[in-house]
Amino acid sequence: MENNYVEFRNIRKAFVGVQALDGISFRANGGEVCALLGENGAGKSTLLKILSGAQQADSGEYFINGSEVKFHSPIEAINAGVSVIYQERQLVGELTVTENVFMEDLYCKKAGIVDFKKSHEEMKKIIDRFHMPFAPQTKVKKLSVAHQQMVEIMKAYRRKSQVIAFDEPTAPLSDAEIDILFELIGRLRDAGKVILYVSHRLKELFRLTDKIVILKDGRFIEDIRTEDATEGYLVSKMVGREIGDTFSALNRNGQIGEVVLEARHLYGSGVKDVSFSLHKGEVLGFAGLIGAGRSETMQLLFGADKLVSGEIYIDGKPARIKSPREAIKAGIGLCPEDRKEQGLVLGRSVRDNLTIPILDAISRNGIIDRKKERRLSGEAIDKYRIKTHSMEKIARELSGGNQQKIILGRWMLADLKVLILDEPTKGIDVGAKAEIYQMVCDLAREGLGVIFISSELQEVINVCDKVIVMKEGVITGRLNREEMSEEGILALAMQEN
Repeated sequence: MENNYVEFRNIRKAFVGVQALDGISFRANGGEVCALLGENGAGKSTLLKILSGAQQADSGEYFINGSEVKFHSPIEAINAGVSVIYQERQLVGELTVTENVFMEDLYCKKAGIVDFKKSHEEMKKIIDRFHMPFAPQTKVKKLSVAHQQMVEIMKAYRRKSQVIAFDEPTAPLSDAEIDILFELIGRLRDAGKVILYVSHRLKELFRLTDKIVILKDGRFIEDIRTEDATEGYLVSKMVGREIGDTFSALNRNGQIGEVVLEARHLYGSGVKDVSFSLHKGEVLGFAGLIGAGRSETMQLLFGADKLVSGEIYIDGKPARIKSPREAIKAGIGLCPEDRKEQGLVLGRSVRDNLTIPILDAISRNGIIDRKKERRLSGEAIDKYRIKTHSMEKIARELSGGNQQKIILGRWMLADLKVLILDEPTKGIDVGAKAEIYQMVCDLAREGLGVIFISSELQEVINVCDKVIVMKEGVITGRLNREEMSEEGILALAMQEN
């Protein structure tokens, strides 16, 4: 086994108004999987960006196998055997899988001409090892979010790096894909690689990791052998308090009202004859495996995809929804699964992102009432406890949990009847999850109809009043709260249509 290790010594990094890393020191050894655990904003992603050369530390040193290194760009880190797989995918959608994975060194013939045949053949070997269903020649933009994530992982695997860091790699993956990934990580660990692993899914850490490094507010708290830890202990260390039973503490809505939204026989891309009703004050869950058609159904309701046939009713009246603008006008809001690509304008301020849906309402003759805009933004920031020193802070600089709160807060400024939440807790720590669960219940208590999509079955079971299960674009079952169980939902999700 190779004697690899990475060591951080007193790493510090500050942004405007925020001390992101405050003297981080620890060592991760080859031949083990070392988890980085902490709330959103604890400094995990910032540390990985410094390791990869994407950002520079203000002070401190880091070492690989005893030699101090300082990467000024990601390509320097890659050439030195360091690969980081971020939550934000680093792919070029217009290029093929092969071109993305072999971007730095496609196989070439003489005179620099790319040998696409050999490149595709080598790519096919990697795809087969990952048991993926797509072809080397497929353009990445045509792949699902989950399969794009697997392409990111293939890039690091192909480079044969000695240090590999995974930042929330399983968030968009199905259970089968997670099993494949964990098998590969196990092989890398057995080969002596240094594996850094970031995840908010505690069960994954107990299944996969050997050591857990806990960070909080940019500071090192503790490292502990995984076998010596418990979920309760880890949570108390990362959030600084006991959070108890998150679900039993929820203040739920007890008053379900009349039907607010009805979908009748919806057909569209990936959706076949879907019908259901949503009541005022109800949290209606949608469950299923990857490709079940849950997100596709919501895209039809929101006017983001073309409705081939079917009818949508709001408060008992037919609604013609052919665009997101028409959906918003009808009182439907959507928090999409991919908040960075579809939910936020990352380069704009918190204020700008919060007020996007209500610009017409706060404008006169095309001129925005800035005083009103700032007042409403401030109210949303306070109500949903968005952690930012200023509403002018750029959205991409906030943690994932606070970015998600911006999207939720945005829709609360609009006049909604229905809010669709597609994987609202993906990539979010347990403390922020508890806040979002209560926000969902509060929305229902205020009379909204809430559609809640999640791949985490415990969320569906404990947050939702009812659940609809889908497979391959078809509804395979409906369960009331007292009927819900993981086994029952999975059985419907895998049922033969």
